[in-house]
Amino acid sequence: MDKEFRRGIILEHYQNPRNKGLVEDSSYYYADMNNESCIDEVEVQVKIEDGILKDIHFDGEACAICTSSSSIMVETLMGKTVEEAINILKNYANMIDEKEYDASVLEQAIVYDDIYKQPNRKKCALLPWWGIEKILGELEKNDTHH
Repeated sequence: MDKEFRRGIILEHYQNPRNKGLVEDSSYYYADMNNESCIDEVEVQVKIEDGILKDIHFDGEACAICTSSSSIMVETLMGKTVEEAINILKNYANMIDEKEYDASVLEQAIVYDDIYKQPNRKKCALLPWWGIEKILGELEKNDTHH
Protein backbone atom coordinates (compact mmCIF):
# COMPACT_ATOMS: atom_id res chain seq x y z
CA MET A 1 0.00 0.00 0.00
CA ASP A 2 1.22 3.47 -0.92
CA LYS A 3 2.65 5.28 2.13
CA GLU A 4 0.82 8.56 1.43
CA PHE A 5 -2.48 6.75 0.90
CA ARG A 6 -1.99 4.87 4.18
CA ARG A 7 -1.11 8.08 6.03
CA GLY A 8 -4.15 9.80 4.51
CA ILE A 9 -6.56 7.13 5.80
CA ILE A 10 -5.02 7.18 9.29
CA LEU A 11 -5.09 10.98 9.40
CA GLU A 12 -8.70 11.13 8.19
CA HIS A 13 -9.81 8.75 10.95
CA TYR A 14 -7.76 10.62 13.56
CA GLN A 15 -9.13 14.05 12.61
CA ASN A 16 -12.70 12.88 11.99
CA PRO A 17 -13.17 9.77 14.10
CA ARG A 18 -16.36 7.78 13.47
CA ASN A 19 -18.77 7.34 16.39
CA LYS A 20 -16.53 9.05 18.94
CA GLY A 21 -18.48 9.74 22.09
CA LEU A 22 -20.36 7.28 24.25
CA VAL A 23 -24.13 6.93 24.35
CA GLU A 24 -26.27 6.76 27.47
CA ASP A 25 -27.88 3.40 26.86
CA SER A 26 -27.70 0.42 29.19
CA SER A 27 -28.29 -2.04 26.33
CA TYR A 28 -24.70 -1.48 25.14
CA TYR A 29 -21.85 -3.68 26.31
CA TYR A 30 -18.90 -1.71 27.64
CA ALA A 31 -15.15 -2.11 28.09
CA ASP A 32 -12.57 0.35 29.39
CA MET A 33 -9.07 -0.31 28.07
CA ASN A 34 -5.84 1.45 28.89
CA ASN A 35 -2.25 1.17 27.84
CA GLU A 36 0.18 1.34 30.76
CA SER A 37 3.03 2.35 28.46
CA CYS A 38 1.41 5.57 27.16
CA ILE A 39 -1.59 7.87 27.58
CA ASP A 40 -4.03 5.74 25.61
CA GLU A 41 -7.27 5.03 27.40
CA VAL A 42 -10.21 3.95 25.28
CA GLU A 43 -13.76 3.17 26.31
CA VAL A 44 -15.65 0.97 23.87
CA GLN A 45 -19.40 0.38 23.62
CA VAL A 46 -21.15 -2.18 21.46
CA LYS A 47 -24.82 -2.84 20.86
CA ILE A 48 -25.39 -6.43 19.79
CA GLU A 49 -28.79 -7.52 18.50
CA ASP A 50 -29.59 -10.89 16.95
CA GLY A 51 -25.89 -11.77 16.87
CA ILE A 52 -24.98 -8.62 14.93
CA LEU A 53 -22.80 -5.72 16.06
CA LYS A 54 -25.44 -3.06 15.36
CA ASP A 55 -23.63 -0.05 16.81
CA ILE A 56 -20.17 0.71 18.17
CA HIS A 57 -18.94 3.84 19.94
CA PHE A 58 -15.66 4.77 21.58
CA ASP A 59 -14.23 7.62 23.59
CA GLY A 60 -11.17 8.49 25.59
CA GLU A 61 -7.74 10.07 25.47
CA ALA A 62 -5.53 8.44 22.88
CA CYS A 63 -2.72 9.05 20.41
CA ALA A 64 -3.27 9.36 16.66
CA ILE A 65 -2.69 5.64 16.02
CA CYS A 66 -5.07 4.52 18.77
CA THR A 67 -7.78 7.06 17.84
CA SER A 68 -7.63 6.25 14.13
CA SER A 69 -7.55 2.53 14.90
CA SER A 70 -10.67 2.91 17.07
CA SER A 71 -12.47 4.75 14.28
CA ILE A 72 -11.43 2.23 11.60
CA MET A 73 -12.49 -0.58 13.95
CA VAL A 74 -15.96 0.99 14.24
CA GLU A 75 -16.35 1.08 10.46
CA THR A 76 -14.88 -2.40 9.98
CA LEU A 77 -16.93 -4.24 12.62
CA MET A 78 -20.27 -2.43 12.51
CA GLY A 79 -22.96 -4.56 10.92
CA LYS A 80 -20.91 -7.75 11.15
CA THR A 81 -22.09 -10.88 12.92
CA VAL A 82 -20.33 -11.86 16.14
CA GLU A 83 -18.65 -14.73 14.24
CA GLU A 84 -17.42 -12.39 11.48
CA ALA A 85 -16.18 -9.91 14.10
CA ILE A 86 -14.24 -12.64 15.93
CA ASN A 87 -12.63 -13.70 12.64
CA ILE A 88 -11.70 -10.09 11.80
CA LEU A 89 -10.30 -9.54 15.32
CA LYS A 90 -8.15 -12.68 15.01
CA ASN A 91 -6.82 -11.70 11.58
CA TYR A 92 -6.15 -8.12 12.69
CA ALA A 93 -4.16 -9.30 15.73
CA ASN A 94 -2.24 -11.77 13.55
CA MET A 95 -1.37 -8.99 11.09
CA ILE A 96 -0.10 -6.75 13.90
CA ASP A 97 1.91 -9.67 15.35
CA GLU A 98 3.40 -10.56 11.93
CA LYS A 99 1.60 -13.90 11.78
CA GLU A 100 -0.36 -15.30 8.87
CA TYR A 101 -3.62 -13.42 8.25
CA ASP A 102 -6.42 -13.02 5.72
CA ALA A 103 -6.11 -9.47 4.38
CA SER A 104 -9.44 -9.75 2.54
CA VAL A 105 -11.47 -9.48 5.77
CA LEU A 106 -9.66 -6.45 7.20
CA GLU A 107 -11.04 -3.67 4.97
CA GLN A 108 -9.43 -0.32 5.95
CA ALA A 109 -7.70 -1.87 8.98
CA ILE A 110 -5.08 -3.11 6.51
CA VAL A 111 -3.46 0.35 6.86
CA TYR A 112 -1.72 -0.96 9.99
CA ASP A 113 -0.02 -3.83 8.16
CA ASP A 114 3.41 -2.30 8.73
CA ILE A 115 2.93 -1.16 12.34
CA TYR A 116 5.15 -4.05 13.47
CA LYS A 117 8.08 -1.90 12.27
CA GLN A 118 7.32 0.31 15.28
CA PRO A 119 6.91 -2.24 18.11
CA ASN A 120 6.03 0.47 20.64
CA ARG A 121 2.99 1.42 18.50
CA LYS A 122 1.51 -2.09 18.23
CA LYS A 123 -0.45 -1.73 21.48
CA CYS A 124 -1.84 1.62 20.28
CA ALA A 125 -3.27 -0.07 17.20
CA LEU A 126 -4.59 -3.05 19.18
CA LEU A 127 -6.10 -1.43 22.28
CA PRO A 128 -9.65 -0.68 21.01
CA TRP A 129 -9.81 -4.07 19.25
CA TRP A 130 -8.91 -5.75 22.53
CA GLY A 131 -11.90 -3.93 24.05
CA ILE A 132 -14.28 -5.54 21.55
CA GLU A 133 -12.54 -8.88 22.01
CA LYS A 134 -13.00 -8.60 25.79
CA ILE A 135 -16.73 -7.83 25.37
CA LEU A 136 -17.28 -10.72 22.93
CA GLY A 137 -15.26 -13.07 25.17
CA GLU A 138 -17.40 -12.20 28.18
CA LEU A 139 -20.58 -12.68 26.14
CA GLU A 140 -19.40 -16.09 24.99
CA LYS A 141 -18.56 -17.05 28.58
CA ASN A 142 -22.01 -15.96 29.76
CA ASP A 143 -23.85 -17.61 26.86
CA THR A 144 -25.73 -20.55 28.37
CA HIS A 145 -26.62 -22.02 24.98
CA HIS A 146 -23.30 -23.89 24.73
